[in-house]
Amino acid sequence: MEVTIGETNTIYPSKPPFTENHVLPLSHIDTDRNLNFTFRYLRVYVNDDTTSDPYEVVTSSLSAALVHYYQFAGSLRRRPSDNRLELHCQVGDGVPVISSTVDCTLASMNYLDDPDYNLAEKLVPDPRDEEALTRPLILQVNRFKCGGWVFGTAVHHAMCDGMGSTLFFHAMAEIARGEKGMKIEPVWDRSNLLGPRNPPRVEFPVHGFLSLDRDSCPYLESGKSAVRECFEVKDEWLDRLKGFLHEQSAGSNFTTFEALGAFIWRAKAKACKMSDDETVKYAYLTNIRRRVNPPLPAGYWGNGCVPIYVQLLAKDLINEPIWKAADAIKKSKDIITDEYVRSFIDFQELHYDEGITSGNRVSAFTDWRHVGHETVDFGWGGPVTVFPLSRHLVGSVEPCFFLPYSSKTQGKKDGFKVLVCLQHEAMPVFIEEMEKLEHGLA
Repeated sequence: MEVTIGETNTIYPSKPPFTENHVLPLSHIDTDRNLNFTFRYLRVYVNDDTTSDPYEVVTSSLSAALVHYYQFAGSLRRRPSDNRLELHCQVGDGVPVISSTVDCTLASMNYLDDPDYNLAEKLVPDPRDEEALTRPLILQVNRFKCGGWVFGTAVHHAMCDGMGSTLFFHAMAEIARGEKGMKIEPVWDRSNLLGPRNPPRVEFPVHGFLSLDRDSCPYLESGKSAVRECFEVKDEWLDRLKGFLHEQSAGSNFTTFEALGAFIWRAKAKACKMSDDETVKYAYLTNIRRRVNPPLPAGYWGNGCVPIYVQLLAKDLINEPIWKAADAIKKSKDIITDEYVRSFIDFQELHYDEGITSGNRVSAFTDWRHVGHETVDFGWGGPVTVFPLSRHLVGSVEPCFFLPYSSKTQGKKDGFKVLVCLQHEAMPVFIEEMEKLEHGLA
């Protein structure tokens, strides 16, 4: 199996979206230091017609979509006055699209449901440092021998979150399918819709879980190697775990995200052999598009999620009944109000130059089962597999993704899979802890 990288073409808007160079401000959520990274993922498409050219479809639809989403062709730069990111848009900018071929079939790779990571890494652009800012969106179209193809995406998180990028790719897909007009017109107005109040005021104690350290990088690696591992989670195992927590808590009900999240959070704490008095955090992004007042427009494609952090002492997470961790996650959802969002934004305004990080020992969780990544249809149907390659999320270098099985994977319609990134030396113990889920040993 070999990936052959071909040419890279810069794709320009099909007609000029503007005539003068200009600078666009980002929102204070976009410029959160914990979102300063490139998010990378792939979509797998089945195509039995080996004569059709997905590269041509992608590039032509991208060109048309960039008339409306021209900001993706811009360049992120740091503002001298306060070091915040802002977007520089210049006439004649475009988006790079890489072409590659793979000398095997998708079926032989099991449709990348649980891919060989050395292969997967070659299918998605991996911009580093300055290139990640000057090229906030880079795409790659990988054509397989069977006619199927893999769409690799690298997008800087300051530009958008998963829902925002999905709006853009849906627009591309609508154009590719020949639909007239865009169902949802994009809205940029970031600094007004999610800017600080005047004067800024922090009425929710967000400083209780955010740290101030000007010299700290939120994704500073510990020097220890991290590995990825996929685990299956069957419905039967989840039902048993939820039943156990319901009984243990004397009647509380927990969602999959709360119950399984607590189980994995505790398993990671055990595997990493943390000291009793270490503070450990469970982090996740929550959609605030309909929670702020007024709600964000349907076409708003910037970051429309804010981080929520649940923190416990390691000894409490490990030794207390697990339902208490699940309950802490459950109760954290109650703080998601307009005031929480505005206080988070105002805290960013007041303390950005002090270096806002989420601290250490952060386990980030995200649920991709219902985000909409799998509905982007360029004319071949939606992708049969969607798979993330990022190792960073909400200030964590050890993210956890809840993912649907590939729709082409035979015999795996029950439950879903969990992708975990963890330090290499901790993974054997973590695997042992995950086996308890199957055997009902929560």
